[in-house]
Amino acid sequence: MKKIEAIIKPFKLDEVKESLQSIGVQGITVSEVKGFGRQKGHTELYRGAEYVVDFLPKIKIEVVLPDDQVEKAVEAISSTAKTGRIGDGKIFIIPLDDAIRIRTGEKGEKAI
Repeated sequence: MKKIEAIIKPFKLDEVKESLQSIGVQGITVSEVKGFGRQKGHTELYRGAEYVVDFLPKIKIEVVLPDDQVEKAVEAISSTAKTGRIGDGKIFIIPLDDAIRIRTGEKGEKAI
C-alpha cells in the first residue's frame, strides 16, 4: 500500500477529483493548506502599502491505494493538475505499513 499526497492549485480540485474517481479511486481526503516553493510568494498592494504574501493557498489531497493503482493515480493527478506554470504543486508517494478500518477492525488493503 502507498499513500499519495498531492499539493495542487485550488481551482484544479474538481478536475483532479473527477479524474481520480474515473480510475476507480473511492476515497480521498482534502485539506486547505498554505505554503510556498520556488515561487516564494508574491507582493501585493493594499491601501497604498506593499506587503509580501509568503504563503499561497493550496489544496492537499491524500489518497491511500494498493500498489497496483499508484501509477494510474499519479498519472491522473499530474496530467489533470498541470497548468505549465510555476506553483503547479508536487506529488509525494509514501510507503504505508498498515491501515485499519475503525468500524470493522479490517486491516491492510481490506481497510481501504
